[in-house]
Amino acid sequence: MTLDAPTALDAPTARIAPTALDAPTGGSPAWMSWSSGKDSTLALRLAREELGIEVVGLLTTVNAVVDRVAMHAVRAVLLEAQAQRLGLPLHAVQIPSPCPGDVYEARMAEALDAATSLGVRSVVFGDLFLEDVRAYREEAMRGSGMAPVFPLWARPTHEIARRIVDGGIRAIVTCVDPRRLHPEMAGRTYDAQFLAELPGDVDPCGERGEFHTFVWDAPDFTAPIEVEVGEVVERDGFVFCDVLPR
Repeated sequence: MTLDAPTALDAPTARIAPTALDAPTGGSPAWMSWSSGKDSTLALRLAREELGIEVVGLLTTVNAVVDRVAMHAVRAVLLEAQAQRLGLPLHAVQIPSPCPGDVYEARMAEALDAATSLGVRSVVFGDLFLEDVRAYREEAMRGSGMAPVFPLWARPTHEIARRIVDGGIRAIVTCVDPRRLHPEMAGRTYDAQFLAELPGDVDPCGERGEFHTFVWDAPDFTAPIEVEVGEVVERDGFVFCDVLPR
């Protein structure tokens, strides 16, 4: 069983209309599928405030070879700092790199089994509009005893981006697809100026993988995480910015 869609292209075809928000009964214990980025941060807040979901933990897959969140390239120590400031336990699933599909499936199944044993009944995702990715997650969780929840689903992404920026969620761009964005955008602050400079064909939330972020401060954090921008490197066809704890 897997919670993460490898890419939008690899996921199966969806049969889902982008309509209503989905949620279990208010107050149902949930884990947040946590990427360390801006969309997860906003989805966590809306799951609590608008859907009445009791989020009791964060679930993240970590590349065990480099000790970082996949694609976002965020150091595990910063991931742990986020969890500490949110006051939530972190459930980090360690995966090898490269990770065979059967190993990934087995480790995620173990994580969901652990969740259900703790009374968790849903997993919250920060997905926005990719129907194939949503279908992939729903199929992956079928039979697990838990429901996927999508608080941001089908909301206009320019409104989500503005809500993130205006709502006090502070993020750094940690990964850029240089086929879609100039490499110099890596390491930038995700703010109004960044949004204004995006090409017209790039989603303002980077939902198609154009870029990824790390959140160092948010209204739900007890305190900001002191960080600094480190080295920017190109690897495996992407440009990564190393964010360092200060």
